[in-house]
Amino acid sequence: MIDVARALARELGADRVSDDAAALDAHRKDYWVLAHLRARQGKLPGPACVVTPHSTEEVALAVRVAQRHGVPIVPFGAGSGVVGGATPPANAVVIDTRAMRRVLELNETALWARVQAGMMGHTYDEAMRARGYTSGHYPQSIALSTVGGWVATRAAGQFSTKYGNIEDLLLALEVVLPSGRVARTKNVPRAAAGPSLREVFLGSEGTLGIVTEVTLRLHPLPERRALSTWAFATVQEGLEAIRRVTRVGWRPAVVRLYDALESARHFASVGAPADRCLLLVVNEGPASLVEVERQACAEAAASAGGTPAGPAPVEHWLAHRNEVPSWDFFFERQIVADTIEVAADWDRVGALYDAVVGALNAVPGMLVASAHSSHSYPSGTNLYVSFAVKPADFAEAERSYVDAWGAVMRTTLAHGGTIAHHHGVGRLRAPWLADELGTAYPILQDLKRALDPKGLMNPGTLFA
Repeated sequence: MIDVARALARELGADRVSDDAAALDAHRKDYWVLAHLRARQGKLPGPACVVTPHSTEEVALAVRVAQRHGVPIVPFGAGSGVVGGATPPANAVVIDTRAMRRVLELNETALWARVQAGMMGHTYDEAMRARGYTSGHYPQSIALSTVGGWVATRAAGQFSTKYGNIEDLLLALEVVLPSGRVARTKNVPRAAAGPSLREVFLGSEGTLGIVTEVTLRLHPLPERRALSTWAFATVQEGLEAIRRVTRVGWRPAVVRLYDALESARHFASVGAPADRCLLLVVNEGPASLVEVERQACAEAAASAGGTPAGPAPVEHWLAHRNEVPSWDFFFERQIVADTIEVAADWDRVGALYDAVVGALNAVPGMLVASAHSSHSYPSGTNLYVSFAVKPADFAEAERSYVDAWGAVMRTTLAHGGTIAHHHGVGRLRAPWLADELGTAYPILQDLKRALDPKGLMNPGTLFA
């Protein structure tokens, strides 16, 4: 056991600190493709030890000990991040929050729940549903992620068009700062008492502090749900249908458009029409509202050129939406695959779709490039871009992967979009963050220097 691990064991107790091979290997990487590829090639370093605190006070103590020893500190939820934000540098202290998993308070009058940040997403959802509520936050990783991880990565859920993203659901938080000091923001409906300090930590990915507790907005479970599918000849027509729905204030829980390639891949088995782009719509809430909203969405889809395609594709998506193949499935076939979520305004997103798919198809060895839109707003929507590339020599897989990502990042910036919609920055997107933020980037650097002068909090994430 190295010095910092011994010191942590003395301060916290030996049962809170692990440096055995199994623990280190389990925290060596998150779900980033490149981390898995490097691990497979024996090129991924491991942390010094793993700390499993049971309280905010223990997190604060662990941070102070690591700071005294001058070693990197990486918060770790469930390791579901896909851009390397929880892949630790060599000899880091990993702080695994999953032992902090209690519901601390439920306010059924004001509609919020206060929970420890290490609670798993599906456990939180089940606990709220048992009381008749939902947060409305359903990321694909809900069974593989923590509520603190949602905040740290500025996550979005599959029903976000109605319920909002995590920044819309987060009312307050508690955070351990890099100094080891604990700060808590106030839980009120709204405040004009200066800048919102919770925004400092939303999306900060453990670089400015470790979130230990969150207070999240709740909604009563919906009374009714309606499902429909619409088929379009082009992506542009489908995007126009979504724009018409959202611009006037309708908020379907799901309004999800797949291009023709993805529609065939996901829905041919349930009788989806060939060579069409499918728009899946889920309306839910009070029964009277659902019926009016469903009809309004149908009118918007038809007016944009859509034809009804029945509920089967939506039913299939709801049943299978969280199933994904492992990265090893692709590696064993000498393929690297990934998804990249970007976003743009309505007047730019159609051209962005064409450009990013074209840029990916120009990468040598590209097998397929496609996209769907899954989170929409009155001002614009996101594109969830998927690719699979097979380099001529699999030893060059990392280069092909980086080339694919670079093509999408550069194209998105050139079209005025954002390079990250809901997966965060991590280590993967960090080289492009200065271009993304432009003249505002120095403000983020100043925050980092002020809160973490030694640069020990999750180094390499967010800041290249």
